[in-house]
Amino acid sequence: MKQIALADAKDLAKLLRQAEKESIVLTRRGKPAGVLVGFTSEDDWFEYKLEHDERFLKRVEQARKSLRRGKGVKLEDAIPPHRGRSK
Repeated sequence: MKQIALADAKDLAKLLRQAEKESIVLTRRGKPAGVLVGFTSEDDWFEYKLEHDERFLKRVEQARKSLRRGKGVKLEDAIPPHRGRSK
């Protein structure tokens, strides 16, 4: 993770291109003030949103708790068996 002083962050387009390769911590008076994250695709943006969505994270945690209690469905049990292609 790269660090750049906020005072030196004048070329946003250049910083975004750099942030596509690694996140950039923006500092103010030597202390972290924010993070600049670049995305190379729509998929990257979608993944970032999921990773930071409180509702989604809460649902994941609930599902994990349910699985630990033995109240889950294995993926292979949820997907119907392959029946071959219809002609």
